Amino acid sequence: MARDNTPVLKRCRSLDLDPTYLGIDKKSNRQKIRGTKKKSEYGIQLTEKQKAKFIYGVLEKPFRNYFDKASRMKGQAGENLLMLLESRLDNVIFRLGFARTRKEARQIVDHRHVSVNGKTVNIPSYLVSAGDVIEIREKYKSAKRYKDILEAVNGRVVPEWLTADAENLKGTVNELPKREQIDVPVDEMAIVELYNK
Repeated sequence: MARDNTPVLKRCRSLDLDPTYLGIDKKSNRQKIRGTKKKSEYGIQLTEKQKAKFIYGVLEKPFRNYFDKASRMKGQAGENLLMLLESRLDNVIFRLGFARTRKEARQIVDHRHVSVNGKTVNIPSYLVSAGDVIEIREKYKSAKRYKDILEAVNGRVVPEWLTADAENLKGTVNELPKREQIDVPVDEMAIVELYNK
């Protein structure tokens, strides 16, 4: 399986991204060396695409597939793309506060700790629908790992399109997210322009 092993803080620095969007509360002490070279329009669009791919942990081919699917859906392609990325199962686990980072959420799903509507799902890219009930499987609920996670993410705001029951490690998808409910600092229109060239 392909993997992006770039050091997270280094990548955040290069994309001018705050690590808190990834669930990481560390800060890099190094300063980004500001070049005087102005970015071209293509450079700006490419950075926005790389930012979205990095935040959600998606590689190029699946990202392109999401874009193609978003283009075929009703409404604006950029908003549809972010809605699809937000409704990935690993992202939903992260948003519910059952994982510190999206990478950890992906691992939790991979290890078959998650059930959707009572069925075990181990595909991080599984797209949830409105009304889905997502929970950590009964035999893992008492694991120390989840106590530590809940302590670490205590105070993280769960978006309004989700309802979380942290005590029972259970969550419900009330509706699919709208653009104003998605707090990622990505200009989706730049990604659309890049792919439509």
